[in-house]
Amino acid sequence: MTIVIALANQKGGVGKTTTAINLGAALAELGRRVLIIDIDPQANATSGLGLRATEGHSTYDLLIGDSRLADVVVPTAFEHLFLAPSTSDLAAAEVEMASMMAREFRLKRAIENQMESYDFVLFDCPPSLGLLTVNGLTAADEVIVPVQCEYLALEGLGQLKNTLELVRRNLNRDLRLRGLLLTMYDRRTNLSEQVAQEVRSHFANTFRAVVPRSVRVSEAPSHGLPISVYDPGSPATAAYKALAREVLKGVGAMTEVSS
Repeated sequence: MTIVIALANQKGGVGKTTTAINLGAALAELGRRVLIIDIDPQANATSGLGLRATEGHSTYDLLIGDSRLADVVVPTAFEHLFLAPSTSDLAAAEVEMASMMAREFRLKRAIENQMESYDFVLFDCPPSLGLLTVNGLTAADEVIVPVQCEYLALEGLGQLKNTLELVRRNLNRDLRLRGLLLTMYDRRTNLSEQVAQEVRSHFANTFRAVVPRSVRVSEAPSHGLPISVYDPGSPATAAYKALAREVLKGVGAMTEVSS
């Protein structure tokens, strides 16, 4: 069974795309076939995997055109990891979808019954609660919310929680909040620990894995590499591997996972 997970947070700079890339890579390294669908017009997940959708189909064609998922997906340089790339053209999609019937279901209908060859599908949503993100939430089984360990990152969590509830009530009643992921944690500061405690006190399903603040994590996308390839021995690599195991355990898929 394919598990579809949206990476969502309306606040930018919290590590959402970084998590999509590195969780996808970690799951792929554990032998799962993973597809990352980039539905962010900034296309950072696309470039962060060393790819450009300058030719051929993109996620814009999934949402607005008649392209099938197989027409859009391209292999990455990493075994078991695939990508549906984005381009800046996707910025026009929200305007174009606004007048369409059932506009919140465009992504769901574009990919349904076409994901059987993947164990996990990850949506990298844009940093907003607009129509693209709503399409991702409507098509997903679960949501993972990256949260930067700074107080300003906490401000939008209530709004995001309300949006998830609205989507669940009106568009996707089976949507589950898999968990919140603490990112950019700096063990040298009391602030990071205070924010982590605050998040855990309000969200019991916060992941145990915590992604540390790291220059190497920031550098890796500029080389088109996940952190596990760019710096295999880094604490961030260990954190994303731990996150992948938590995700697998949460969906009851821990069998045949190597140590």
